[in-house]
Amino acid sequence: MDTTSRVRRFGAVDRFTHIGLILTFMVLTVTGTGRMYFATHWGQAILDLFGGYDSATLIHIWAGWLMTGGFVFHIAVVLFRLDWRHLGRSLFGPDSLVPTWRDFKEFGQRIAWFFGLAKSPQFERWNYWEKFDYWAVFWGVPLLFISGLMLIYPVETSLLLPGWVLNVALLFHRAEALLAVTYIIIVHLLIGHFRRSTFPLNEVMFSGSVSVDEAGEEKPDWIKRLKRENKLEKLSARTPATWYRVLYFIFAYAVIALGLYLLIAGGYYSQFIHIH
Repeated sequence: MDTTSRVRRFGAVDRFTHIGLILTFMVLTVTGTGRMYFATHWGQAILDLFGGYDSATLIHIWAGWLMTGGFVFHIAVVLFRLDWRHLGRSLFGPDSLVPTWRDFKEFGQRIAWFFGLAKSPQFERWNYWEKFDYWAVFWGVPLLFISGLMLIYPVETSLLLPGWVLNVALLFHRAEALLAVTYIIIVHLLIGHFRRSTFPLNEVMFSGSVSVDEAGEEKPDWIKRLKRENKLEKLSARTPATWYRVLYFIFAYAVIALGLYLLIAGGYYSQFIHIH
């Protein structure tokens, strides 16, 4: 089988943690939606799927712990991968997700390109919106964890902080959850998968690889660098098996459909609840 026509972008660890993030995020979204809309028939129906309000709450808490564990594991992997002898290049080099001045320049150039005033940026391995996606999750998880932990242990929290802090924690937890769900469903899922260059699915996070031709069009500077450094062949990957593609297509579309359903139904039923 030809392995030179595809280049690897994500390893097994990255794909495993991404799948874990998807699963825990969707469990948190569904159980959290049921709890938020518990005063409606729709919310009660969701809670019944998990055995009622108390069971859904327990599952929500455990899913939160699992997501936090995955977050800590991811940080450990990132720290392990750092080149501590050349920390500056490792943190701000082309393989890093840390934003640099180049990202701001490419953002401005992309806007100019949209209006026909400039050429499209020659992106490297990570473009500015991929970095934005990454850091949106990175800061969101700790915020959800801290606020959620305060709500799980209200008595202990009140012994250390004023009681009104719990109201603030609830506000932050709900606001961040709503923001995360809306952004991920509309931007990360729909735009990420349904734009012209990736439709019908951006498979790279599931297959771990992308065709060299496709990468050359979307990230030409990355492919040029790999060729210049003689790394392209080392990163060659096999085309994913048909059965595996079918499996992750079904999984991805199920997640997208569930997300859209929750977003649309949540918008409709929001008129029947009052969030303070």
